Parts: sequence; C-alpha cells; structure tokens
Amino acid sequence: MPCESSAYVSDTAPGRGSLRPARSWLHSDAARLPLNGPWRFRLSPTASVAEEFAAEGFDDSDWDDIPVPSHWVLRDDGAHGRPIYTNVQFPFPIDPPHVPDENPTGDYRRHVGIPADWAGAGRVLLRFDGVESLFKVWVNGVEIGSAAGSRLTHEFDVTRAVRPGDNVVAVRVHQWSAASYLEDQDQWWLPGIFRDVTLIARPAAGIEDVWLRTGFEDGRASVDPEITADAAAFPVTLRIPELGVDTTWATAADVVPFDVGGAEPWSAERPRLYDATVSSAAESIALRVGFRTVEIRGDRFLVNGRRVVFHGVNRHEAHPERGRVFDEDHAREDLARMKRFNVNAIRTSHYPPHPRLLDLADELGFWVVLECDLETHGFDKVGWTGNPSDDPAWREACLDRIRRTVERDKNHPSVVIWSLGNEAGTGSNLAAMSAWVHARDTGRPVHYEGDHTGEYTDVYSRMYASVPEIERIAADDSPATLMNCTPAQSVRQRGKPFLLCEYAHAMGNGPGGLDQYEALVDRHPRLHGGFVWEWRDHGILTTTPDGTPYYGYGGDFGEVVHDANFVMDGLVLSDDVPTPGLHEYKAVVQPIRFAFEADEVVVTNLRHSADTGDLRFVWRVEHEGAVVARGDLDVPVVAAGGTRRVPLPPVPVARDAETWLTLDAVLAAPTSWAPAGHVVATAQSDRSAPRPTPAVRHRSGWRPGDGTLRLGFAEFAGGSLVGLAGRAVTGPRLELFRAPTDNDEGTSDDLEDSDATVAGVSHAELWRREGLDRLTARRLSVTCTADALRTVDRVSAANSAAWVMTESVWSVEGDELELRVEIEPSSGWTTVWPRIGIRFDLPDGAAPVDGVTWFGLGPLESYPDSARAARTGLFSSAVGDLGVDYARPQETGHRAGLRRLTLASADTEVLHVTALADRLGRRPGFTLARHTPQQIARAGHPHELPDSTTTYLIVDAAQHGLGSRSCGPDVRPGFALRPEARTIRLRWARA
Repeated sequence: MPCESSAYVSDTAPGRGSLRPARSWLHSDAARLPLNGPWRFRLSPTASVAEEFAAEGFDDSDWDDIPVPSHWVLRDDGAHGRPIYTNVQFPFPIDPPHVPDENPTGDYRRHVGIPADWAGAGRVLLRFDGVESLFKVWVNGVEIGSAAGSRLTHEFDVTRAVRPGDNVVAVRVHQWSAASYLEDQDQWWLPGIFRDVTLIARPAAGIEDVWLRTGFEDGRASVDPEITADAAAFPVTLRIPELGVDTTWATAADVVPFDVGGAEPWSAERPRLYDATVSSAAESIALRVGFRTVEIRGDRFLVNGRRVVFHGVNRHEAHPERGRVFDEDHAREDLARMKRFNVNAIRTSHYPPHPRLLDLADELGFWVVLECDLETHGFDKVGWTGNPSDDPAWREACLDRIRRTVERDKNHPSVVIWSLGNEAGTGSNLAAMSAWVHARDTGRPVHYEGDHTGEYTDVYSRMYASVPEIERIAADDSPATLMNCTPAQSVRQRGKPFLLCEYAHAMGNGPGGLDQYEALVDRHPRLHGGFVWEWRDHGILTTTPDGTPYYGYGGDFGEVVHDANFVMDGLVLSDDVPTPGLHEYKAVVQPIRFAFEADEVVVTNLRHSADTGDLRFVWRVEHEGAVVARGDLDVPVVAAGGTRRVPLPPVPVARDAETWLTLDAVLAAPTSWAPAGHVVATAQSDRSAPRPTPAVRHRSGWRPGDGTLRLGFAEFAGGSLVGLAGRAVTGPRLELFRAPTDNDEGTSDDLEDSDATVAGVSHAELWRREGLDRLTARRLSVTCTADALRTVDRVSAANSAAWVMTESVWSVEGDELELRVEIEPSSGWTTVWPRIGIRFDLPDGAAPVDGVTWFGLGPLESYPDSARAARTGLFSSAVGDLGVDYARPQETGHRAGLRRLTLASADTEVLHVTALADRLGRRPGFTLARHTPQQIARAGHPHELPDSTTTYLIVDAAQHGLGSRSCGPDVRPGFALRPEARTIRLRWARA
C-alpha cells in the first residue's frame, strides 16, 4: 500500500502538502464554487492501484457517476462494497498504524470551470468538510496534499494549480488508514466524500479568521474579538445593527474587548441572536452572535450565572439512505422534534457534526457538548496496549483533531463544553489536547469521560452509573472512594460538576427508570443531568432478495465482524418515528411541574432562564374518558426557578365513573419548532369518588365433570374455553414469557441494587433455561356447579422441577361472565419472571379482531419503570398500531392500569371485558397483538415474523421492568418481578 496510507502517524497527522491551518467555518461573501454534484468514480479493491487517474488527460469515460456528498457503500447497485457496523471491534487486524492491503479505494474526478475574475484572488482554497478516511488531492495533475480526520474540515491552498476556465480535480479516498485507529466510534464505517466540497476565492486583503468571544455577566454584555488577517486587510469594521455597534479598527492592535449596551442574553431556552458583520474593503463575514458566559463555580456548571441541567441526547449523524450525508431540512426537523420532546442539550457523539447543524443549534436553542473526532475503543481488546492516546508518535494526530474541532466551531454560543473524544482510554496525548484547549479557549470547560481521576478535565463525567452510585457521588459527606480513584482523587472529583455523558441506553423497548435519575438531579445541585444514549436508530434501509424493505443492522450486509443490532439504540426509530421511550423522556424531564394539593396546584418552573409567559395552562375534567368540563387556569407568570400556588376550578365528580382532572402547560403562540397549543408539560389528578370492587361470590356444591358445557354465552370443551358469543376463543393459557427486549438480552455486569441473578448472563438466557418460553400444562381437576366451572392445572417446563399452580373459575354473574384466575408458583424458581399473565387466542374466522378501545393507561405502552408518559383515559387503536416496529422484534404494546376494553372486528364491537382490581387494589394490563411472544422472539427482523391468522390477547397481572441493561444498570428491585402469587379477575360481556 502507498506510504500515505501506512505512514499516517508520523507524517500526515495534520495532512501534507498545501493543507492550511484550521480556522472558523465562516459565512463570507468571498466568491465560491460548490463542487457538490456528480463526480466520475472508480472503486478499486486495494490501495495499490496506480495514480494515473489524477492526470488531466486521463480517460474516465468507462467510470461510473457518483453523487458528492455520498458514501460509496450505500449505492443502490450493491457493487461498491457494503457498510460495516462495529461498536468496539476494529474491522481489520489490530496492527497499528498499518491496515490491510485489501483496502477499498475510491477515485473521484470532476471538471470545474473557474471564472476569469478569480485570477486576481489572493488565494484559492479547496475545502473538504468530511471525507472518510484518508484522502489525497490533485488539481490539473498537480499533487496538492493529503489529509485524514473524517469528520473534520480540511482546506488546501490550490492557488498555483488552478487557472481560469476548465480544471480537473481528482481525489483518492482510502477506506482504511492509520486514522481509522482513531475513529472506532460506535457507528457504521461509511467511506467516501460525504460532506460538502467547495472552491473558495480568498481576496488578497481578506479576513482569514474571526472569533467573537462574548460574555454576559450582571446584566452586561461584552465582546472580546479576535481578527486574523494581515495588515493589508485593515481597517476592519464590526457592525451589530440591532445593538447600535459600529466599530472600526484601524490596525490589529486596536482590536480590544468592549461592552455592549442593551443586549439580551443567549440561552438554550431563549436563543437570542444578533446579526453581525465583520468587514474589510475586500470581504464581509456574517455571523450570528449570542451573548452568554460559561463558568464553573465550585461544583456548579453555570451559564449566565445560573445552573444548567442537561436534558440531553447523544446525536450521531445518521439517515437510513444517506448515512452521514447532511440534509438541512431533515436536520432542522430533527432538532425541532428534540425541542418538542423537551430535549435541551446535544452531545455530538463522537465527532463534530456538519457545521450547519451548529447554526441550527444556535438558532433553535440547545446546550451543546461538542466532541472531537477521536475514539480508540478497539484497543480495549488488547488491554489498551499500543493505545494512541498515550503514544507520543500519535500526539500530533490527536492535537490536529482537537485544533480542527475547536477552531471550526468556536463562534457558536450553543457550544458550552469541549469534549476531547470518547472511549479512547487515557494518556498523555489526551492531557496534551486538554492543555491546548485550555490555552486556546478560557471561556469553556473541557470534558472527557475517560479521565476518571480528574487529572486534566473540568467536569466529572460518567457513563451508565447506577442510581445508588450517583447518590454516593452527590453526597457531600460520602466516605466512598469513587470508581478508579484514590481517596484524594475522589475528593477532587466530588468538587466538580457531575454529568452523565451517557445513560439510559435507549435500545429497543426502554429505557426504564428515567424518573429516578431525574429525582437525583432535583435533589443534588452538583448533578447536572445527562445525555441519553442515543437520539436515533442507525438502521440502513435495504431489501430482502424478494424486494421486501427493512432497516438493516450489523450482520445484514455480510460483515466479517459486527456488533449486530447494537446500532439500533435510539429514542427515534430509523424512519423518524418517536418511540414510547422518547415520550417517557419528555414526561420525566418536563420543565414545568405540577403538585396537586386538595383544591390547589403548585406550579414549579424548572427552566434555566425562561419564565412561563410563553405558556397557557388549560384543564379538563373527564368521566372515564368523556370530557365534561374544561377551561383555562389563571396562573401568574412564574419566573425561572420559581413556584406559585394556584386555586383549581371546581371539579364535577361522577358517582358511577372515575373522575380525572388533567392540567396541561401549552405554548401560547407558535414557535419555530412547534405550533400554538403544543403540550410542554402535563399532569393528572384522580378525583374519583370511592367505589368498591365487586366481591368474589364463593360457591359450594362443586362436583366433578368433563368440562364440556355452556355457561351463558361461553362454550367449553374439556374444561377449556372454546368460544364466546358465537366466536372462537381459546384460553386462558398461563403466559410467563415475553419476547426478550434488548435490555432483557443485555449482560451488563453493573448489577448494583438489581435483581440480576448472574453477572454476565442475561435475564432472557435465564428465562430460556427455565423454559418459560415452552411451558406445558397438566390438568389436575375439572369441577362444575350449575353456573360455574373450575379447573386446576399444574404448569411447568421440560427438565424443570419448578411449577405454577393455576386455578381458573368461570361463573355467570347476571348478564356477564366472570373469570378469576389464581396463580401460585412453587418454590425453586431461580430468576425473575418477565410477566405473570394469561393468554387468549382469537382466530380470525370470518373477520379478524383488528381493533380495541380501552379505558386505562395510554395512549402509548407502559411498563412498571416507564409509565410517566401514560395518562388515564379512553383510547382506541388498530391492533397493528399497538406495538412498535423495533428493528429487532421484541416485547412491545403493554398497556397497564386496565379498567375495561372492547374488542372490535372491522369497526364492529365483538366483546367487552372489564378488569377488576385485586385484593391490594392492583390493576392488570393488556397486550393485543398478531403474534405470540414465542413467535416474536424467534424473529430477527419484522419481515421474518410469520403470517398470522389469530389475534392474541394477553392480560397481565404484572410485568417485569425494562431497565437499561443492554448497556447500563439492570431493572431496579422495586420494578423487578419475582415469582409470586397473583390473581386476575375479568368480566366478559356481549357487545
């Protein structure tokens, strides 16, 4: 392979040839030519292919066309390689700095017409905003230089190589290089020129760089400008028209800090920006300025003097068809969606995003932790031996990456923390990167989670710490030594602000327990929130051989090594659909809190800087889902951090129905991210009059029978239900299994304060060992009375001595049928259970059961540790819409707190079911689906589910929690389901 690929560490860390130093990504009026669009393209299987293609007269007529920006492995024809997904693994031998000779190499060519008036330009630059991985550039056959750093901007001086008229630009891109060892992020490996390419005519007396540092303290705004230009560029003028700023500096020595009167501060809640220009005679640069001061005071992280709580997400650049290619309209809608779900912060995991994204973050309002393009996670496999983070040979490569990160994005007010990278171990190179940042930018702190002892960073950051551990971190008087720390280091870390740079792994159905983390942040000012992993699934849209579309994950593209569906771990699905986990997150972190006290409500504003003047407060009263009263609540404006006690309206309480009061805080006017009426926060209060649960009517005179009989509108054969109201229905069948969630399959060893039985063994594996997915029953007895039927069954699994006794009693109660199922386990069970429920099968017959209306918790699914987004009400849904199409099929669709439901077929009601609370007042939940848990568990993708001719109703006395064990803590004990006796009571009625 050529030396530029193999010798990256020593001679091409910052690039070679005419590569320019890093500078801000600026909006200049200097002439430019976008080079996005079709390029000629050739893919070779090895890096050793000859470089003749760079010559001007090379014949590329037999090459393909490829759009720039794009990834060549995502082309529809499948003939240009395939994407590879790994999390920790390197997809090549760990032999730094070398990579294999089998190194897919893409050659790009295009003609560019340069205007004649560019001949007078002081300098012509060729800018690449993102190329994976190592690339080399020629213009008109002249070698210009090479560079690496896939998510970083590189500008080459091509002044001597270009000419007016036709020019040929040629680029060679190697998929693998020494740089790949620094880019082992949890994502797809997607080679190619995937961000913009631009030719820029720099004027002779132009402004090379601008940095408008701003501050806002004690109501006073300030600007500390830095202008990079030669003496010929001066005089330079700064204008901020809205603030009356019109300042001209005659020389560089005149550029000094100054105060600005009348400015409002910038924050993520009130992203106040001011249009500014910095101009010379030759060039004008446009910026949007936000005034804010970032500081750490003691153990508090403050912006404009107020504590910040990050309700954040980790955001990769990912799209199912474009990969990491940026689309501004899609990005804007993505950020607007974050705002609608109360997300206020973004960690740019694990590299700088497209620079326009930060313009949008400034405009819409987000706290941004901007992360450098650095991760060496694959070295964990070899005990971090040879890790570039601590090898002097890699120092310049690491420093180049952090320089390009900071310099490009230093003007953005949304960027409040610089992050050195992610999961790269620790070492002297990271310390050197931090030292450079501290010297360059004194106005923002430095983050890196791997600095566990706090040697070179300003905040204490952790991933996936459990709730008990965070409580110890937060406690001022805790004697505990922190992870990987000495006592002295523990004291140092406790004196810093704490944040969770990753927590609550949102893989599949989950995460659970979000509210417990939020409760800690409320109690301990040292805790500053965190960032959920992560914002969206990274599924790649592909098709089966017969053309069925689906979202592929690791292993779906023939990878040699991969990390399966671990890339599907977002709060938003690959097709932009918010998951129930995102709805839960919105409810948990809502910035307005309500506490109901008798005839009053306490309204608390937890925002950073915005009062409630942008909100309306609306209420409604429902009697079992039917609205009977509604209106506006007169809430005085509540300042940020303030609380007001407000009288509630009179609530009409029904005698024979549940009465619920709902209070919503909604936007009073439209914003750039949501319409008027959008719900920001909500809460409910149960105002129901007490109503007793019907007592169980005990019967006597039971006699043995064969169990073939009719009770009311139910038919039985051999003691088992076979029909209801003339429709085939079978059951109840004991169901203890659920299709394992990704968290159920997780083997995280973080078992502190959990009910995981074995470290390194998933709950799902234990369930399979116990045979919960293959239960069989032995009927012990069938007895009858004139209006009742009782069966007793012993349920167990092959090769298991543990069992469950179930007693089912059907009885006629007026016009209804009651079913009471008593479930009692034996001793000897060694694991938590996924559920305690009973299943009914409803074959399609003439028409399938395809819809349901229910009164209970909804409208989305809910589980024991994920129910804050649920509200009590009356809801309807098609069966197909009750579950979530997770990329890997798993448990989904459970609705807790069931009172009653109506099954429907083609809009015709079929059966009514009323769920009665048990002796402790606990209500069951239900799942209605077209596949059994066992069928779902066997499918790797939604299209692998079999065709179904049956609808399955599962009524659960209880479900196990969700937790976050796919990468993080297990279900906490209060939400774990242990084998225990339960009762389920249902009353059935004809429709």
